[in-house]
Amino acid sequence: MNRCSSAAIVDSQSIENGTMVGKSVGFDAGKRVKGRKRHFLVDTLGLVLMVVVTSAYESDSSDAKKLFAQAHQRISDRLTRLVCIWVDAGYQGQGLMKWVIDTYRWILEVVRRPSDAKGFVLLPKRWVVERSNGRV
Repeated sequence: MNRCSSAAIVDSQSIENGTMVGKSVGFDAGKRVKGRKRHFLVDTLGLVLMVVVTSAYESDSSDAKKLFAQAHQRISDRLTRLVCIWVDAGYQGQGLMKWVIDTYRWILEVVRRPSDAKGFVLLPKRWVVERSNGRV
């Protein structure tokens, strides 16, 4: 992310893991996947800024707090102009949005897919992180 970027994108990806060996592995009921979840913070070019790996059982909202805290701690010099973070509906909720704005002064903007859409829909602003997920 170059120093003048004012937006970023967050998404998660559930990854299958064959064995249940501890707390770091869980079951994502929404995607019906047993394993772990990767949470990505990317800039508007799709360059990965931070990745946090958690149990698939954890909610996106609680994992987003871990992602933002680590990003703020490790790369805060590259986040000085960050204002808006685009997220999917998994990160919505007044609790998380209020926590993010109170803690970091960032605005979470939920980008929703059209209600009448069927199948894959290319979402403005969020397609960048989907492309990044496909490369990892």
